Amino acid sequence: MQTLLTSINEQIALFQENAKLQTENNNKAAGARARKASLELEKQLKAFRKASIEAAK
Repeated sequence: MQTLLTSINEQIALFQENAKLQTENNNKAAGARARKASLELEKQLKAFRKASIEAAK
């Protein structure tokens, strides 16, 4: 579960960096990277939810 949390934090940082580049510099490529990171983050958060439920049992 610790590796999953590390991976989630890395994706959050990647998303924040690219979203900032898109909004501040109007960088369209950074927007695409931010959207891709958000999709990966969604998958990882679902995996975390599943692992968390299992750990609580």
